[in-house]
Amino acid sequence: MKDIKCEAAPEEFVIEVATRVKRLPPYLFGRLNQLKYEKRSQGIDIIDLGMGNPNDPTPEPIVEKLCEAVLEPRNHRYSTSAIGIFNLRKEVANFYQREWGVGLNPEKEVVCTIGSKEGISHLCLALMEAGDEILVPSPAFPVHLHGPALAGAKVLTIPLKEEEELLKEITESLAVLHPKPKVLILNFPHNPTGMTVELGFFEEIVNLARRYNVIVIHDFAYSCIGFDGYRPPSFLQVKGAKDVGVEFNTLSKTFNMPGWRLGFCVGNRQIVEALARIKGYYDYGIFQPVQIASIIALRDCKKYAEQQARVYQRRRDVLCEGLSRIGWQVKKPKAAMFVWAPIYEKYRSMGSVEFSYKLLNEARVSVAPGIAFGEDGEGFLRFALVENELRLRQAVRQIYRALK
Repeated sequence: MKDIKCEAAPEEFVIEVATRVKRLPPYLFGRLNQLKYEKRSQGIDIIDLGMGNPNDPTPEPIVEKLCEAVLEPRNHRYSTSAIGIFNLRKEVANFYQREWGVGLNPEKEVVCTIGSKEGISHLCLALMEAGDEILVPSPAFPVHLHGPALAGAKVLTIPLKEEEELLKEITESLAVLHPKPKVLILNFPHNPTGMTVELGFFEEIVNLARRYNVIVIHDFAYSCIGFDGYRPPSFLQVKGAKDVGVEFNTLSKTFNMPGWRLGFCVGNRQIVEALARIKGYYDYGIFQPVQIASIIALRDCKKYAEQQARVYQRRRDVLCEGLSRIGWQVKKPKAAMFVWAPIYEKYRSMGSVEFSYKLLNEARVSVAPGIAFGEDGEGFLRFALVENELRLRQAVRQIYRALK
């Protein structure tokens, strides 16, 4: 040992993060959240319409069941199943049969996830490899863009258009692109725009998927939040849909359970099995009392979900009609819990980030800049309908003063 000579250590220890992390754009929601925190720490009241984070309480029967299950010591251990306890998966299958007439095998066609965001990210790892091409309409919920990118895939975006035009864009892309996209990611009702489709759209998608051998992933997070009589269709309602893809759903929005982190992936057996296999290496499943309480949500709480959808519809009307009165014309969505608005005309040259900062600083209203959902979102803002009607009216008044 006495003859060993060590080279002098460098002055600074260098951490080199992976290229996949370097490629990620700045998480704009993190920056906005920091600004909100700073203002609130100064005693400034901020009306937060930025994040789709429901502020209404979880229905009482679900909370009561959680409390009961938490008191049982055997539920404190690792969950008995990393992919969801069987009774929960069975209730997911019952839920789909009851709501959309879709038959699912709870053993082979259902896997529970830690929210749909985690599930989509891990499914990307299960399906995608370096060099695979993925097709995503844009603007898009960030995980639809960055989940595939983190898995090493190349994300190709097409502009989100109305139903017929979007089908045309998807058809042309699948016909001419080489190599052919491996996966098509869809999300209706759509976040952030609130765009909706009819069942016929999914029928065409299934035909295209068969013709071009493309896997379909449909994010159905707002499955039970429709307005004015509109009922969002499930991708899996289409004959043959289970042959080509899967659908993600979540209890976060339907039952006001965002912090509970309970979602599920249903559909094609091979895809569900691939996700289950990946999850077996990453986690031990969801806290079992949460799973037990979620059975109650799916089985017994439909009336609460319907009430919540009506709450969001009233909030939509208050916000859209209020903005219209102050000269800011926005389109009323038919579903989901967001209003997608073009930047107020006088300030469009500012761009969505700077304009959202203006509203935060001058109107004390937090909104999401459209650019956070991809380049095609620039020029727009997303308002989340997560405050009550009085606060929304107050937000409109404060926005009016800031703009005028």
